[in-house]
Amino acid sequence: MAKRWVLDTETKGTGAEIVPLEKAHARGDRRGPIVVRDPAPAPEREPEERRPPKFKIVDVMTRQVLAEDVGTRKAVEVLAGMRSAVDVNVYNWDERKQAWNQLSQGDRRKLWQLRDRLPG
Repeated sequence: MAKRWVLDTETKGTGAEIVPLEKAHARGDRRGPIVVRDPAPAPEREPEERRPPKFKIVDVMTRQVLAEDVGTRKAVEVLAGMRSAVDVNVYNWDERKQAWNQLSQGDRRKLWQLRDRLPG
C-alpha cells in the first residue's frame, strides 16, 4: 500500500511541510483527527474502435499525390515502385485530429522495409 502524507502546518518560520501520516499521529497532533479519503475511481472509458491505418503518399519532387486513403498493403505496393525512401513523403490519417500527419523518418523506413516482403 502507498504511504500516506499530510501537510504539517505546525512548523515555525519556514512554513508548512509534508510529513508521513504515521509521523503526524505519533507526535500527538493537536489539530484533531486527520481524515484521509481514497481518490475517486477514474471513470471507465469505452475502448476505441481500432481502424486499419490509412496512408497518403506524395512525390517529393513533383508534389503529386501517388496514393491517398489507402491501406498498408497498397501503400507498400506504391513504395515498391520508388527508387528511394526519401523520394516520397508518407502521411497517416489521424482520426482524432481529422488530419494527415507526416510519418517520421524511422516510421517511413519501417514501411519501406515491408516492400521486401511483397510476393513476386
